[in-house]
Amino acid sequence: MKTLSSRYDPNGSESKIYQNWEKKGYFNPDKIKARSKKIFSMVLPPPNVTGTLHMGHALNITIQDALVRYHRMKGDAAIWIPGSDHAGIGLQSTLEKKLKKDGISRFDLGRDKFLQKAWEWKKLYGDIILNQIRAMGASCDWSRKKFTMDEDYVNAVETAFIHYHKQGWVYRGQRVVNWCPRCGTSISDLETDYVAEDSKLWHLKYPIQDEPGRYVVVATTRPETMLGDTAVAVNPKDGRYKNLIGRNAILPILERAVPIIADDSIDIGFGTGAVKITPAHDLNDWQIGQKHKLPLISVIDERGKINDNAPEVYRGMKAIEARQKIVDDLEKIGLVAKIEDYEHQAPKCSRCSAAIQLIPSMQWFVKMDELAKKALQAGKAGKVKFHPKRWEQVYYAWLKEPRDWCVSRQLWWGQRLPVWFCQNDPERYFIAVEEPKKCEICGKCQPQRSADVFDTWFSSVLWPLAVFGWPKITKDLKKFYPTAVLTTGRDIINLWVARMVFSGMEFMGKAPFAQVVINAMVLTKDGKRMSKSLGTGIDPMMLIEKYGTDATRFGLAWQVSESQDLHFNEDNMIAGQKFCNKIWNAARFVLNQSEGEKNIYSLVAKPKPITVSDKKILAALAKIAKSTEKNINKYAIGAAIRDLYDFFWHEFCDAYIEAAKNQIRAAKNKTQVQNTQKILIYVLANSLKLLHPFMPFITEELWQSMPLKNKKDLIVESWPKL
Repeated sequence: MKTLSSRYDPNGSESKIYQNWEKKGYFNPDKIKARSKKIFSMVLPPPNVTGTLHMGHALNITIQDALVRYHRMKGDAAIWIPGSDHAGIGLQSTLEKKLKKDGISRFDLGRDKFLQKAWEWKKLYGDIILNQIRAMGASCDWSRKKFTMDEDYVNAVETAFIHYHKQGWVYRGQRVVNWCPRCGTSISDLETDYVAEDSKLWHLKYPIQDEPGRYVVVATTRPETMLGDTAVAVNPKDGRYKNLIGRNAILPILERAVPIIADDSIDIGFGTGAVKITPAHDLNDWQIGQKHKLPLISVIDERGKINDNAPEVYRGMKAIEARQKIVDDLEKIGLVAKIEDYEHQAPKCSRCSAAIQLIPSMQWFVKMDELAKKALQAGKAGKVKFHPKRWEQVYYAWLKEPRDWCVSRQLWWGQRLPVWFCQNDPERYFIAVEEPKKCEICGKCQPQRSADVFDTWFSSVLWPLAVFGWPKITKDLKKFYPTAVLTTGRDIINLWVARMVFSGMEFMGKAPFAQVVINAMVLTKDGKRMSKSLGTGIDPMMLIEKYGTDATRFGLAWQVSESQDLHFNEDNMIAGQKFCNKIWNAARFVLNQSEGEKNIYSLVAKPKPITVSDKKILAALAKIAKSTEKNINKYAIGAAIRDLYDFFWHEFCDAYIEAAKNQIRAAKNKTQVQNTQKILIYVLANSLKLLHPFMPFITEELWQSMPLKNKKDLIVESWPKL
């Protein structure tokens, strides 16, 4: 029996224990003989290859690892697939910043050389976050690690696109998108941060046509977009403007007549209740424009500058510069009614912090009507369940009114669209994965491949399928699909979860997971969003270095509750560290009672209680085993660890260990002493099993010191049956 040191040292043991697990193949279900016929499969939400671990990752990994370790101990064929996302805009932005320091741009290199450098960057830095996930104790099957730019994964993405195209759901068209002028691409909502800025609300006077001296006053935070106005809108229920509906207003500066229209979406209480409509530069205005068949006039280009559709005096100005110039010009002619201070939520690119412009852009879209129905039906039929249940309403709300999905990006790093344009008829295209020998349109030219790549969300929604080999019907796909549970954040229910559901339904006829656990958003102690750029982020690796992985995992799990906001408090990591020491010291006492004994105890036979204290602790152990299993099965990870803490610290350490000391001292014979020792070992051993999913390292290390018969490593021991 191994002698324990006087104090637990996580830094000296955690990495060695993890390496031993991985070396023995415990994370790979192919190398472990399952004791049940059940399958438990799970995929790690792929972190960006450019990223480093943040607190949201750490919480998510803690929850997922607890689940997979529990099911592994239950004897299920348990698998957890890791990997990373190529982070199209993220890696390209990072690399372009590096090139800029060297005085060159990607255009100086050309596409092929730039991509070569991107792969070099990935080789050097791409595994940083995966190694940090290892440090969190994540028992992923690293032999099956996936990357969204792997050849077979790219094939899956192309297959999905071709399938949608054959269904008639893919089209190319001009629509308003989020555009980053600095990155030079359209971006998704999730890649857009909204930052509070002190701005103004300008009240501008638009003259009523043929009624000198009469105006309709509109309120706007973006006067520069008025150059592209094609209407003024009011709510039909707003009595102030009933007699103006159907009339025309004159657009100041341009002297262009625009109709005054009625639309139910207009907020009567905002500003003056009358709003300018610029379909080319606002998503809500775009929708109103489509409904009322308004013309589309773009006045801001892809560089974020005023284009040639505007009067010459403003052309070439940055949008923010044109704003002030336009306001000055309107004030000169007396058409500024009022200017108010206003806190504006300004959209910024999450990668480079540039101001996002909403502009019309020629992009590739996937029609969502039929696909959204599939995901909606899966939810209604109970094939996908949310925990907490309230998040299903977010899922349903988006699917009931889906917008067509922009799947193209103007980047070089990513999975390139398998689209080829005829050089003799550039508006026509055809689909081909391999470079064609001749054009399928004209049969003469050498067709040009689209420069666009797929949106990273288009590839990541295939994750639960492609990691198992889809579109090939592999052994893994047949065995492990669909997965059991997905854990993720509430911010990507629509962008990722819903899209994964309809992808699974479309390509496999089954939802990709049965349960969706929405983990809490980790906020600062005072409730602010954690952000490295804002200086409010906390590095989990620093916590691990300071307190150890188990204490960090304990501190995170302890804070999980029904609330979906977790106000991070480092005191819980300190409590976790103290708990580790408590477990260690309790184990030292128990093992010291059996010093000199070697592998004499069996956990198969439950010891018989003699005293009242014996009966109480064995009853309490049975109760905590039952409640722990119940809590894990309903994904109440916080409740599970809090109950285990109370049991171990108070019922086992404070009550029974103290009673055991008295029982040993007062024993009349060796049999009574040995019975107490057996109960101590029995309760400690089963406690280590119950704690293992949450605190894997200290429990494994202590398990190796236990004098038990037929002992295996704890990670593959059987779950307590009490």
